[in-house]
Amino acid sequence: MDKVSSDCPYPGCFFCVMKEGNPSKRRASILKFFRELPSQDDDGQVLPISGLWNTAMAHPNDPEFIELGIFECMAALIWKGLKNRRWLSHDQNIYIPYYAAHIIGSYTMNMEEFAESAVHAGVIPALVELLRGRLTWVEQRVAVRALGHLATYASTFPTVASHGEILELSIQLAMSSLEIVYSHFYQYVDRRLSYHCDLLTRGMGGVEMESRKAEEWASQLQCWSLQLINCFAFKPEFLPTICKTEFLIKLPGMWGGLVNENSPAGIGLLRTICHQKLGRGPIASCPSIIEALCNIARSSDDWQYMAIDCLLWLLQDPNTCHKVIDKVVPALVDLAEITTLGDHKKLGDSIVGVLQDCIQSQASGRSSISGRTSEQIEDLLNSKQRLKWEKNMPKEDLHIKQAAALVVKLEGNSLFSSGNISGAASKYSEALSLCPMRSKKERVVLYSNRAQCHLLLQQPLAAISDATRALCLHKPLNRHAKSLWRRAQAYDMLGLAKESLLDAILFINECSQSNDPDLSQRQNKVPDYAERLVKKQMRAAWLFREAAIKHGGVHSQGDAGDLYGPDTDDSEWETASESDIGNDGRDDMGEEDDGDWNNDDDGKDYEKPLLKDIKHGYSVQLAAEEP
Repeated sequence: MDKVSSDCPYPGCFFCVMKEGNPSKRRASILKFFRELPSQDDDGQVLPISGLWNTAMAHPNDPEFIELGIFECMAALIWKGLKNRRWLSHDQNIYIPYYAAHIIGSYTMNMEEFAESAVHAGVIPALVELLRGRLTWVEQRVAVRALGHLATYASTFPTVASHGEILELSIQLAMSSLEIVYSHFYQYVDRRLSYHCDLLTRGMGGVEMESRKAEEWASQLQCWSLQLINCFAFKPEFLPTICKTEFLIKLPGMWGGLVNENSPAGIGLLRTICHQKLGRGPIASCPSIIEALCNIARSSDDWQYMAIDCLLWLLQDPNTCHKVIDKVVPALVDLAEITTLGDHKKLGDSIVGVLQDCIQSQASGRSSISGRTSEQIEDLLNSKQRLKWEKNMPKEDLHIKQAAALVVKLEGNSLFSSGNISGAASKYSEALSLCPMRSKKERVVLYSNRAQCHLLLQQPLAAISDATRALCLHKPLNRHAKSLWRRAQAYDMLGLAKESLLDAILFINECSQSNDPDLSQRQNKVPDYAERLVKKQMRAAWLFREAAIKHGGVHSQGDAGDLYGPDTDDSEWETASESDIGNDGRDDMGEEDDGDWNNDDDGKDYEKPLLKDIKHGYSVQLAAEEP
């Protein structure tokens, strides 16, 4: 390439080419640069490639480089790195395949016409070789990201799918990615490849930052693999490959973690599978998946609606309803008071409608439901009928009912204070039977108080049920602090670390934003017992936990304190003073929020500070875009 700037000692310098003022000369020079770069062996090639990487990240919709052959150039550089290990190990060329695959992914994530150009340029075979693991997990990460973008578009998916090994490789990578990153990078600090460390931290951090970024990248590697699989899951012909029990049972445990919380990950893929008739059968045949879906449906996770969709579709399908109904109904009954969840309007009414259809199917002999399940549905339908009756009752009668419920609740509080926990629970149940259905604030308190009783009686499942009902009734949804805390404790009793962690974090959020005078007078609003639970569950739900157990990083699966890895940085949660409340919150009843019977469904939508906004639609990306 001709020298463009007399001040630059390097002929054909890409950065000098970019400064060319004549547009036609500039385009001709860039075109020549892209054509010649893969055949050159000069030092310093990584510099223009890293510049292109920055440009692709900053301007992914700019067509200039696409038209001038950047995809052909990047594919050729990947092949060069795969075939010429001597070149790859020279200078800083080891970085080039990573940058090349990342550039392909960045330019194809938004524009279908760019993806078509990439496919025409022949990038897929080169990306597949990286996906196979021909280099390292770092290159696998950007290869699966790029392939996931190419598989998103209707015009380019067939070409991706024609490489039959892509789906199998993605499934294997989704299952093994965390172990790969743990054993190949995270576990042994002294064996970490220097270019991996540089890519992870951009040369800005030490060992601790490397470890943190490795956890984030491992999550993205798994989530981007799931995103690619998700594209295949929309096509019935690929479901037999995807719906293998070994893979399906692992999906509920695949989540973005706190480092990649914007990704629906495993639950997103399960939702796509459940939306397909051929996919619902294998899901319904895995009891552990159904149990996990029920837990996610009850949770305050951003992806709660996805699990609810799965459960409703399974019940609506005559071929799967009988397999799951006894497990699914208790969870859906708890959720029947939800009004709006994201884009889902009148979700509670939809739940009631599906359950009512189940009862009608039993009556017609089309399905069989156990007595206990039938009773739960009937109780729910009766409560809805009771709400209709109350709408026609005089206000004075409703006030009398509410006053009677208050008297019984106070009796329950008295019994609780005296240590008669079982008697208190009975009183709260009696108060619920008296309390008007529209008096939602009061019903929130009653359910939450009864949940506390169940906790002290060592009945975690009942506590989860009542706390969930309180959270569904509360305005805003899933934001009642005491119910979050009680459910977090109940999940902890069952060993459900992730669910307990999410509720404990939301509880801390509520505490930090509370206007409660008792809290505002303290230097820090977050109780220390909540911090302790969060720290415990962060260790127990650690992304690399299973890999660490397998490779000797955890000596005992039963003790979260035995978890190794980098020392967990507790500073984010150490906000309570040493003189904070000394108990664990279990004896804190004292809830006397007497609600107005006329409480309606109006209310503001609130954002959750730590758990981000809900993402909607079947084509939702399963991972956030990161460098």
